[in-house]
Amino acid sequence: MKLSIALAHAYLLIGVMAVKLRGQVKWFNESKGFGFITPSDGSKDVFVHFSAIQGNGFQTLAEGQNVEFEIQDGAKGPAAVNVVVI
Repeated sequence: MKLSIALAHAYLLIGVMAVKLRGQVKWFNESKGFGFITPSDGSKDVFVHFSAIQGNGFQTLAEGQNVEFEIQDGAKGPAAVNVVVI
């Protein structure tokens, strides 16, 4: 089942479950430690901070990488968390 950002956000708000989404890195600025992911369902781009990237070593993403992530409410709207390169 393909879930949209809006549906994942709704699940988050009511505490139903963490929903894994997929997308592609639109851009990521290593020196600033953040960027954006374009969800594969075509919904609005999602903010991603380097601290949300799972894995060992230097946490960065490259433009065009395919990722899996969850949505969490951030200070300025939805943000990607538990980001894993796939």
